[in-house]
Amino acid sequence: MQLLISLLIIVATAAVVYAIIKTNPVKAKPLPLPSGVPYEPKLPDSAPVLHWSDGGRFMVEVMTESRYQATLQELAGAHGEQAAAAQYVATLMPDDRNAYENEAVAVFIDGRMVGYLPQKASLKFRELLRKKEAVGQLSTTDAQVRGGALWQGKRLQYVVVLDVEPLEK
Repeated sequence: MQLLISLLIIVATAAVVYAIIKTNPVKAKPLPLPSGVPYEPKLPDSAPVLHWSDGGRFMVEVMTESRYQATLQELAGAHGEQAAAAQYVATLMPDDRNAYENEAVAVFIDGRMVGYLPQKASLKFRELLRKKEAVGQLSTTDAQVRGGALWQGKRLQYVVVLDVEPLEK
């Protein structure tokens, strides 16, 4: 009889625990609220280990945000009403601390952040770094700041294009 009572207590306890788990699942911690300050990685002092080139084709466009337009306009220099095509060397930095995108690759010109490689391009670029045994290392490529022509009285946006082989195949 005592064995039956013990068994009933165990079954009842298990049922209560099961009911509690089902009605009160573990909730994920909420994401931190934005601080109002956009995330921007810092370019380390280390020297780039590779320089990429695709023969001057400039086929890879950097994802830029509106907050980089003032920087890009400064980099484009004076170009009147016509579109700019200012030549630079860009530094590509794998950004492992980016909370918004895995495998991000930040792009800098003259030490200033100008955007990121698109997600698919970042994945392929990091694959190329692994093949060259340069994981996490800085590298460079030729770049152009283009755009900014006047159209209907307004200045068009600027873009950055890189001279690396197409990365979104």
